[in-house]
Amino acid sequence: MTRSTLLLAGLLLGSTTLVAAQTKPAAKPAAAATAAMAPAPMGVRTFKVDNSHSSVGFKVKHMGISTVNGAFGDMTATLELDPKNLRTLKTTATIQATSINTGTERRDNHLRSADFFEVEKYPEITFQSTGVTAVSGNTFKLAGNLTMHGVTKPIVLDGTFDGAMTDPSGNQRVGLTASGSLNRTEYGLTWNKAIEAGGLLVSEDVRIELQIEAMAPKPDQGK
Repeated sequence: MTRSTLLLAGLLLGSTTLVAAQTKPAAKPAAAATAAMAPAPMGVRTFKVDNSHSSVGFKVKHMGISTVNGAFGDMTATLELDPKNLRTLKTTATIQATSINTGTERRDNHLRSADFFEVEKYPEITFQSTGVTAVSGNTFKLAGNLTMHGVTKPIVLDGTFDGAMTDPSGNQRVGLTASGSLNRTEYGLTWNKAIEAGGLLVSEDVRIELQIEAMAPKPDQGK
């Protein structure tokens, strides 16, 4: 092979190697690729209950044949929660007893009186959670202490986590529902009347039904 032929072969080989090096895609650093794929941790945040999208309701049997529905319209409550871990749920709530509403003014005034809630003496109903158990999927049991009419008793609510969402303003929102039952006489709400056909005018058992939406402001708010 002549000297000129060797030079030509060397140039061709050098050009081929250069093109291959330019067209080969650059490898991503493994750590950067992993970080890009990993979801950002939600973490525990404090949510304030949005009263305009929440309700604290109850149901009581009347004469054993019909059901009276009622609600409390004035509540302040906070939740501490990581939506990805329901066992982190903690909550406190304060309800103004005078805000009771069953749709009938005369009955509501009776419920505010000394026969029932004695709202002037005991203006607030409070709940303080003590722990979450029996988590299965989006359902759980929430234990806590309910104080009503000056009496504090433990209660367990059956809860469902309905999801987390970011609203159009960038605030994070969560939704929960919960229900339970109590015997009102254990809280000193003992007023009643016997009816001739047998039984009581107002049931001692009360069904509680909660619909909760709570909001955590986006991080840059308040700065």
